[in-house]
Amino acid sequence: MKTPADIITRLQLMSQDGTKSDRRLAGLVLSDLDFASKAAISEIAARVGVSEPTVTRFCRNLGCEGLRDFKFYLAQAIAIGGQYLSPEPLSRDAREQRIASAITEAAISAIQRASENLDMTTLVAVAQRLATSGNVLCIGSGGISSMMATEMQNRLFRLGLPVLAQIDGQLQRMYAAVATSETTLVAFSVSGYARSVIEAVQVAQQYGATTVAITAPDSALAKAADTVIHLQPLEDGNIYKPTSSRYALLAIVDMIVTSVAETRGPKVLENLRRIKQSVNTLKVDDPRLPLGD
Repeated sequence: MKTPADIITRLQLMSQDGTKSDRRLAGLVLSDLDFASKAAISEIAARVGVSEPTVTRFCRNLGCEGLRDFKFYLAQAIAIGGQYLSPEPLSRDAREQRIASAITEAAISAIQRASENLDMTTLVAVAQRLATSGNVLCIGSGGISSMMATEMQNRLFRLGLPVLAQIDGQLQRMYAAVATSETTLVAFSVSGYARSVIEAVQVAQQYGATTVAITAPDSALAKAADTVIHLQPLEDGNIYKPTSSRYALLAIVDMIVTSVAETRGPKVLENLRRIKQSVNTLKVDDPRLPLGD
């Protein structure tokens, strides 16, 4: 029998398009996940007012073998995404809190935590390696990590380094396969379990590349890379706002790039001057504006 890929979605569809009894049973489950995940078949049948065979048929219509199988997938769904299924109502204080304050305070907190837990000796050593690399490959998968790989490229090319960011999983492996001992691969992953990123690190190592991971401690990626800059994300429980982890990652990227620039010294200045000259001819020439942004 086909394994239910997402039991919650199937329940939601069943509550709209199923038979009358199936709609009632799906509605019960969605409205009381805790009860449905623990109750006996007789209790579920009695709560809805249907027979026990009807409950079994309902489970099979969802793609499960029976109630036990259904409960397994329901428990799995609750464990993974339960906070999004039955979120706590916003308190009066939370509703009245200004969004700007919520975002900025979380960002500052994330950056401070990252800074306090950073091994700066490792970070500076990574920057020194990057500063003398023949070429740099930055990789990441997913929203935050892919954005950071691209940002690292955006910052390093200005300093005269041959750098490329790659966020496509297949291309990550392909570029890793042409790495050399002159290559430094920088891998981003908040979780540390992005398969394409881990595999690219392993491929690049076969050809002598130095690999650096910015990721969670003790993760699969951390174990695969030569050097690890640890990032342990800690969310604040507010499921309505984007994660603040990306601010911490961005701060780490900026620290690395600043250290690279200082390591390379005055020779980076000509590139920066050219970029400033080129871009500012297209707009108001204000030296206070960011370089190229």
